[in-house]
Amino acid sequence: MTRHLKKILAAASVLLATLPVLAQKAYGPGASDTEVKLGQSIPYSGPLSSYATLGKAQLAYFKMLNDQGGINGRKINLVSLDDAYSPPKTLEMTRRLVEQDEVLAIYGTIGTPTNTAIHKYLNGRKVPHLLASSGGTKWNDPKNFPWTMAWVPTYHAEGRIYAEHILKTQPNAKVAVLYQNDDFGKDYYNGFKEGLGDRLKQVVVADASYEVSDPTVDSQVVALKSSGANVFVNMASPKAAALAVRKVHELGWKPAAHYLVSISSSVGAVLKPAGIDASTGLVTVLWLKDTADQQWADDAGMKWYLDFMKKYYPEGDPNDLMNGIAVSSAAIMAQIIRQAGDNLTRENLMRQAASLQGATTPLLLPGITVNTSATDFAMIESMQLARFDGTRWVRFGEVMGK
Repeated sequence: MTRHLKKILAAASVLLATLPVLAQKAYGPGASDTEVKLGQSIPYSGPLSSYATLGKAQLAYFKMLNDQGGINGRKINLVSLDDAYSPPKTLEMTRRLVEQDEVLAIYGTIGTPTNTAIHKYLNGRKVPHLLASSGGTKWNDPKNFPWTMAWVPTYHAEGRIYAEHILKTQPNAKVAVLYQNDDFGKDYYNGFKEGLGDRLKQVVVADASYEVSDPTVDSQVVALKSSGANVFVNMASPKAAALAVRKVHELGWKPAAHYLVSISSSVGAVLKPAGIDASTGLVTVLWLKDTADQQWADDAGMKWYLDFMKKYYPEGDPNDLMNGIAVSSAAIMAQIIRQAGDNLTRENLMRQAASLQGATTPLLLPGITVNTSATDFAMIESMQLARFDGTRWVRFGEVMGK
């Protein structure tokens, strides 16, 4: 009996000794029992201030979560600073967030050139650079940049889809391309060129670039029309995209197909300002439910989104695609934090971000989910073509991509 009792007591002492270890919490900078601090920089001012709504919608989403008790009992503190879409300013703001505010992660920074400015800095300091709001291909490079992961589908992949559709449906295509003269525009254009392959020189008859600071793109559109192109590929960000759509209409140019990149496909923020008549017939790709599309009127996810916007971001336009993108991004960031549990170190946050399987949000299209792995950081790799019928985007064909 004595020997058995000693064995039992010994086993119990080992178990008791391990319990504190099993229950131990682990925190990195910006995390505690009560808070998870994130940081981002957003163009609240400057030429691309239309993107400011992304930051406002994300702040509203985390306020909603905090009102509900936070995530695993912790409030989310998102510090959102203005970088005016200026890469040097983005680096300045990011250094402040990391070195002074000591955030756990940088989340949702907008733009390809701006994220490029902080790419090496954050990886060098081993700070999670998560859900960057940019479709740059460079963000999916876990081998060389294991701390960076983007949210939106890659511009390169989207560009390929347009090229493949043109080759399939426009055998006599003469293509004119408008693109933004930075990494954002060049990524789209490079994917488009790759999709055309050895037919590139035969198909593309003209291209023109613009700077984000340009007040109009009128001269570029006039030059592209004069090339004799019968297909127009509009690879512009929202403000310039709307101006280009309007100018095409004013010139009486009627290309057989007019493609508009998804980042600029918002009915409320782009198509209505450009003019519904001017926008009818445009082709884009979708990966989120169109908030202005009545086919989703009875959809549970859409009802949740509209209720959220009304209560937490009433000054925001629910029909602005940017808000749908922002809220969906925030939902995935919340999922990553939720999966991290009480191990809120920077290393574990990245492990969780790289192990999303079948994750979804209320606004993702049916058949499209978020999947990541240690060797593939691309969160969204599927899209579907859609055509604007004067009221809404009508999807056609199959979901393309992975």
